[in-house]
Amino acid sequence: MNILVINCGSSSLKYQLIDMEKEQIRFGGSIERIGSEKALSVYKKSRKTVKEPVTARDHHQAMELVFKILTDSKTRVIRDLDEISAVGHRVVHGGEKYSAPTVLVDETIEELEQFNYLAPLHNPQNIMGIRACKAILKETTQVAVFDTAFHQTLPAEAYIYGLPYKYYQKYGIRRYGFHGTSHRYVAEQAAELMKQPLEELKLITCHLGNGVSISAVQKGLSVENSMGFTPLEGIPMGTRCGNLDPGILLFLMEKEGLSASDAMAVLNRECGILGISELSNDFREVQKAAEKGNQQATLALKVFAYSVKKYIGAYAAVMNGIDGLVFTAGIGENSPEIRREICLGLDYLGITLDDEKNKAAGRNVDIGGKQSKVKILVIPTNEELMIAKEACKFIV
Repeated sequence: MNILVINCGSSSLKYQLIDMEKEQIRFGGSIERIGSEKALSVYKKSRKTVKEPVTARDHHQAMELVFKILTDSKTRVIRDLDEISAVGHRVVHGGEKYSAPTVLVDETIEELEQFNYLAPLHNPQNIMGIRACKAILKETTQVAVFDTAFHQTLPAEAYIYGLPYKYYQKYGIRRYGFHGTSHRYVAEQAAELMKQPLEELKLITCHLGNGVSISAVQKGLSVENSMGFTPLEGIPMGTRCGNLDPGILLFLMEKEGLSASDAMAVLNRECGILGISELSNDFREVQKAAEKGNQQATLALKVFAYSVKKYIGAYAAVMNGIDGLVFTAGIGENSPEIRREICLGLDYLGITLDDEKNKAAGRNVDIGGKQSKVKILVIPTNEELMIAKEACKFIV
């Protein structure tokens, strides 16, 4: 059984064809720079990255290219599009309505468009990809899997802001949380590694990439997530500001003469690690600079680790304890230095790192020390597989 997983951005379309019997990727790639004269098809063949110029004026044409690549004689992944059993689409925001994956019919897509104002940088692009795919695979089951769905179990005291309640009722302003598919996947993997039922565990999952979110997962349910109404809240990220006194935004808008859209651009693209270091949003580049003595780079990394540490302490308090701490995504999986900085000083929670295990960490490993009462796990995330699994449930 083959499931196609689609993730559409404003100018890109990422895809994976997954063999669900083996739970392995058969083929994957992306169409980059959609709408540009420099559009590219990128995929791997014989372990080499292939980049080919293509014509992709819009997402529909990009989707046509994906299906051509999958059936092309050069790649010959599948012989016919009928070999695709279902399509799983990543959708960033499902509002309060969608707390679980759902089959995409015309009425559902129209309903999803009502949530575009909640994720204006993501949902419209996700929906463009859905419409393009449905136009080609008219009879194939297509499923939306929402980044926000896993966090719909947050209690009201966790998701309500200290604003007039009428704004929640009128506009749906509340904490939604994001990266839900990733947090759910690694929580399930953690339970398997710990050989305990997920329903009996208290886990803190740290999705540390260019985008960052921390979740408290208790008895298999998300009870806290560091991202909020938008993905700006929480930890300072690659280019996003993280937690911010709202008065600062008003101050800067007045002093710098920024419009609302200008201010949002600054908060999303000029802040976080890039803003503090004034070098890069790439943690690897910032780490290299810190090792050479760059003080702002060092400060940026310390701010990052300190913020993550604060959330771990807070979420341990929310759950009255912690059984497992999980690191995932690009930084969480690949930076022993940042993992060490985060764990330093958390021994009061029973978190003790083994430096040698941490340095050599690979896939699905425990890097905790002998005295650690908490399992400290490095688990590569696999959102695409999680989306494919959800899509499988709807195949008749």
